[in-house]
Order: sequence, then structure tokens, then C-alpha cells
Amino acid sequence: MQLSTLKLRKHEEKRLKNGHLWIYSNEIDTKATPLKNFSVGEPVLIEASTGKPLGVGYINPNNLLCVRVLNRDHRKPIDRSFFVHRLNIAKSLRERIFDKPFYRAVYGESDGLPGLIVDRFDEHLVVQITTAGMEQQKQAIVDALEKVFKPESILLRNDCNSRKAEALSNEIEQASGNTPDSIQIEENNTQFIIHPHTGQKTGWFYDHRVSRAQIAKYVQGKRVLDVFSYIGAFGLQMANAGAEEVWSIDISGKALDELGQNAELNNIADKIACVEGDAFNAMTELKQAAEKFDVIIVDPPAFIKKKKDHKQGLNAYRKINEAAMRLLNKDGILLSASCSMHLRENELENCLRGGSRHLDKTLQIIEQCHQGQDHPIHPAIPETRYIKGFISRVLSA
Repeated sequence: MQLSTLKLRKHEEKRLKNGHLWIYSNEIDTKATPLKNFSVGEPVLIEASTGKPLGVGYINPNNLLCVRVLNRDHRKPIDRSFFVHRLNIAKSLRERIFDKPFYRAVYGESDGLPGLIVDRFDEHLVVQITTAGMEQQKQAIVDALEKVFKPESILLRNDCNSRKAEALSNEIEQASGNTPDSIQIEENNTQFIIHPHTGQKTGWFYDHRVSRAQIAKYVQGKRVLDVFSYIGAFGLQMANAGAEEVWSIDISGKALDELGQNAELNNIADKIACVEGDAFNAMTELKQAAEKFDVIIVDPPAFIKKKKDHKQGLNAYRKINEAAMRLLNKDGILLSASCSMHLRENELENCLRGGSRHLDKTLQIIEQCHQGQDHPIHPAIPETRYIKGFISRVLSA
């Protein structure tokens, strides 16, 4: 297949040569290769201003983030064999780390497959395709997933917000087999029932697996508060790790119902108390009721979804962590995490420092938290490092 050529402006290939996979529209020589000549999702041959081939990618001429690179070897086609090769490489990493088939099988750019997310739940795969370029390769992707993983089913959860920027429709599609409404998975020796058709994202968040194991070391015999609990990924693991009591706050009654079912599945329902409501309001009410906790986990949804939200979001992180510190017993432990790509690690640290000083408390950071190994970081793409967190000891001044 003959690919259309996309030419970069002079000296704009430096970032690609350093390993990045993105090309912005202002880096393209639009006189030599006008963007209007390309269709959304079209595969392209990328050339430097000198005419030297740099690789093959796909384009969305309507977006600032215009091109994503798939392969630096321009001679090899983007077809089923390409996806089989990349999937085998991704799978080999996960099998080296995990002894059970519960993990993020593909993490976009970090696995050389920008625009593709795949979570594995034993014999079932749940897939998110987030770009028009990958949407055009949908059948090749499904065929490759079937060859590499031999799953019982593949569900396409293509109902994420990121598709809007690519002018893609939101839909849920059964690509192969029959994905059940509920699936039992395991993480850190705790069992969960998840709902791949209706749960958030793919139905589960594997990214904090390591953080959950880290904080579990501090909960033996302790009273724990899990804020933004969802279906209990943190809280139930704390109960299984020996916490005496776990309170879980979430705004979704449905999520808390599922949390209760998962607590029963693990025979720990007697340790769990649920609070339905807005986290900020619920924590204020707990403070008014003079409730105190030994360990508090604060893992909110992204408060900074876009750069323009930065100031407001930063204030929200400061406010929620300060509220948590007010609920801690003396010598308490706080896990504060963020999944906001636009929040830097030092900014979260400053929120913790500022909150502790405002309350006249001393903060000791004793561990840092990062995303799990099935979310590898691409060293040239800072955006792939989105999880950050701190486990801190909070003392009276």
C-alpha cells in the first residue's frame, strides 16, 4: 500500500529522534504537504525536511496533536502482523511480572501502540480505541488479540471522552465471543467482581496495584478511611491486610453496592462501613461527628483534566488532603494520590506540605507511589507518567 507523505519543517524531527511518538500540526511543512490533503485516521509516511524517512504513523489533520508514530521502520506495513508482534512484546513483559492473567495488557504509547488500551481479565479482554487512526485498524487489532491471547471474548469499550476529540462516536461493541456482565478478578490476594460493560473505563483500575500493596503494610489493627472508594479496590485490600475497620466514601450508591458485594465475596463485610455522598461534604460531616482514623487513603478522580483547570484543580487537591489530615489520629498515615496528567509530582507534594503547615502539623513523606509495572513509562513521553502519590506520616507539631 502506497502511503501519503507527510513532511516536517526544518529541524522539527529532533523530538522524534529523541524517542517521542507525537507530531504537532505546527511542526509540519504545510506548504509541501498541506493538511487539507489528508483524511482523518489516514496512515502516513513521515519524512524530515531533508526527505529522510522517519517512520510510519497516522494523522488527524484537524487536531493540534496531529500525528502519532507507529513504527520507525517505514518499510514495514501496519497490518495484522505488526499488531501481533507488538502485542507479543507487551504480553511478554506482563507474563514476566504477574503470575495470574489480571493486568493491563496494552498501555498505548508505552507499548508502541498509541491510541490503544487493553485490560486483561483472565480469559476476557476489554479494549479501548481512542484515536481515528487506531479505529481504522480495528479489525486487524481484534484479529491480532485473538491470535496472541486466544481469549474467550473481546469487548470494545469505545465510550470514553477522548474519542470526542477524534470525532469518533461512542459505542460498546462485542468484537468476539460473549463477555459476561460480571467477571471475578484477583488483585493482591483479594477477589473482586467487576462489570466490564457498565463499570468505569474498562471496569477496573489496575494502575494502583503497587500502591495498594504499599499502604497495606500500615493498616494492621487500624481504623482506615478510603475516600473515593469506587468498588473497594483500596479499602477491601486494607480489610484483607488486617485493618480492624474500613470506612468507604463514594458519591455513587451503585459503586458502594458493588463494594458491599465484594466485601461479602472476601468474607470481610463485618469490617466495612459505607458513606454515600460527595467526598468533601462527607469528610466535613465525619469531622463534625468527631470521627478519627489511623490511616486515610485519598485517591480522587482527576481534578485537572485539562491545562485550563490547573489552578482550580490544585486548590481541590490541597483542600481534600487538608480535610484528610483533620480526620487523622495522632501519628496517622495518609496516602495521597493523583491520576491527573497535568499535575506534577512536586505540586502534589507542595499541596501536602502546605496543608500540613496550615494545620500546624509535621509531615514526613515515607514512601512514594507510582503506577504499576503494567503501565510502563515511556521516557520520552512525560504524559505516560500520570500516577503519582505519597505515603506520609502526619504528626502534631
